[in-house]
Amino acid sequence: MPQQKDIVRIAIQMPGAYPQLIQLDQKKPLSAVIKEVCDGWNLPGPDNYALQYADGVQMYITESNRLDIKNGCILRLTKAPGRCADDLHKGIQSADGGVRCDSLKELAGVSRDVTFAQEFINLDGHNLLVQIVEDSRESNQIMTHTLTGFMELMDHGIVSWENLSAVFIKKIAGFVNSSSTDVSMQQVSLDILENMVLSSHQLFLQVKQEVTMERLVAHLQVANQQIQTKAMALLMALLQAAEDADRQEMFAFLNKKNVRQYIYKDIILSSSPVQDEMAHYLYVLQSVTLNHLEARMRTPLDCYSQDQRDALHGLRQAAFETDSENSLSHERRRSLCAKEFKKLGFSNNSNPGQDLVRTPPGLLALDTMFYFATRYPDAYSRFVLENSSREDKHECPFARSSIQLTLILCEILRIGDPPSETGSSFHPIFFSQDRLLEELFCVCIQLLNKTWKEMRATQEDFDKVMQVVKEQITRTLGSKPTSLELFKNKVNALNYSEILKLRQTERLHQEETLAPPVLELKERLKPELLELIRQQRLNRLCQGTMFRKISSRRRQDKLWYCRLSPNHKMLHYGDVEEDAENPAIETLQDKIPVADIKGLLTGKDCPHMKENKGKQTKEVLDLAFSITYDVEECSLNFIAPSRTDFCLWTDGLSVLLGRDMSSESMRSELEILLSMEIKLRLLDLENVAIPDSAPAVPKPPSNYNFCYDFSQTEQ
Repeated sequence: MPQQKDIVRIAIQMPGAYPQLIQLDQKKPLSAVIKEVCDGWNLPGPDNYALQYADGVQMYITESNRLDIKNGCILRLTKAPGRCADDLHKGIQSADGGVRCDSLKELAGVSRDVTFAQEFINLDGHNLLVQIVEDSRESNQIMTHTLTGFMELMDHGIVSWENLSAVFIKKIAGFVNSSSTDVSMQQVSLDILENMVLSSHQLFLQVKQEVTMERLVAHLQVANQQIQTKAMALLMALLQAAEDADRQEMFAFLNKKNVRQYIYKDIILSSSPVQDEMAHYLYVLQSVTLNHLEARMRTPLDCYSQDQRDALHGLRQAAFETDSENSLSHERRRSLCAKEFKKLGFSNNSNPGQDLVRTPPGLLALDTMFYFATRYPDAYSRFVLENSSREDKHECPFARSSIQLTLILCEILRIGDPPSETGSSFHPIFFSQDRLLEELFCVCIQLLNKTWKEMRATQEDFDKVMQVVKEQITRTLGSKPTSLELFKNKVNALNYSEILKLRQTERLHQEETLAPPVLELKERLKPELLELIRQQRLNRLCQGTMFRKISSRRRQDKLWYCRLSPNHKMLHYGDVEEDAENPAIETLQDKIPVADIKGLLTGKDCPHMKENKGKQTKEVLDLAFSITYDVEECSLNFIAPSRTDFCLWTDGLSVLLGRDMSSESMRSELEILLSMEIKLRLLDLENVAIPDSAPAVPKPPSNYNFCYDFSQTEQ
């Protein structure tokens, strides 16, 4: 008695007969099931029959795939694959052209089934198809069916592509090269050649010799999207299979023929959206082309290379006047070069080549900097001179920024990553712009300078600025701009304030999608974390900060120190020398009781900003704050050393006054703490032993040779 789980209820059809509804016992041999079905219709010779799916892909049912049959499936009783293969093998050799055509058409359909394909190949049927192609005496319709059937048979991997003759390859290539070949024949022929190229290097060499690149380029410009796609597939297969020398030769030809412009005009702009298969090949072409830059990206600067040293000094000479340099002594000239390399933003100004030793980006960073300096000399000089003349710690280092920006662009464009088999995300701008990496760099290095100023950044904010710039570039390229000008307009419109708005919007959207219990947990955690931030602000005020006095002439020549007393009741302040570090409270001559503080003013509302109204820069206004005391008749005026210090002090003073903290720094820190705390609370700690006490601190290492020596970069 079969178990219920082994029974499948199905229907079996046969032309001209009523369907049979049976309970298929999966434990019973398939031959016995077919015999019972044949007996039900009084059909002799059950060995001549097989079961096949009636819908969808009409595959034969075999012992190996019978378990895929589900309840309610509709099967069909049909000729056994061996008998079908024998009949078609005879029909293909018939003297009647109509019979040959019908047999080949049927073959093209049933060859998708691996069971049939094996039977037909056992009869040497694939060589029969090869012979038909080599003879080339049949009509276009018959040849199309022949090629389709051959392609389906070869797809199963039963027969090796390497067994094909040179005559066959030449014939298939001829179908592709001829402009008069039937479109359907060309489509299948392109498909066959692609598979040949991908199967072995020997076949790649034969196909490369037979197929003209001119014809492939011509196929990319036709209106038929299927021909375009198959031609692109063969082109990508040839590029990927080629050795470096062959690939360089092919790229040179494609560039000479402006193939990317053809693709941009005839494929990208004319078909919106681009079909998935074509999108994959465009992605592969983009990837293979950009990966030509990988060698430069992986190669560090060679200090003994005269060309590379000339390029480095070319950057310096393009930015600074060097007419009188030759009249200087060796030491003076060396000192001058070091100063100018430092102004250019190199960390190791005595040996700037050391900055380009890291790979990636290696020599690619030197290439992009040199391209910018020579292609856009005015923009380059403006960038360097604007930042090298600043003395307020807000200069944007050109070289350091360029090296990191080049690395970011390599990551975004995935230079060095082999194309994936499923990738389809390409950048339309790649096909409309020559030297894409260099041109993107030229736009983005100017964007970086603009963003640096918008963020009022210092050297300490370098990583933060680069993160914002990376986000600006990624978001803009994600919108698929079709030209460099469009990219430039979009990325410059996406300024720092817009990035902050987008982040806030996305954060709010994330919160909306959180489950109610998580939102409730978040609200419960907020007071505790806000108190933690308050205590940190007060502790920071207790440590104190060095401020500069700015006179009416804006000379930054006097320093004063301010700190909060440990009991939080007094603000102590007084003048100090420049080399004073964390002076004791007792040395600070003046003090203000916290209880006497009446208000906190910022920006243009501060008394010392009103006194010099119209003379202060926006940068200074954004760092200015004051406290009023003694019934608002007196004020203590501050200009913070940095935006971070401004946020810490205004938050801390707000806490002393019993007000809410409102700085962007506080909001950012609260979000980070909330995110970390929620993730910790939601960790699955079941069966995880948590110790009652903290683990012991390990012993110090025997030496510290692994520490990085920063002295080399500070020379």
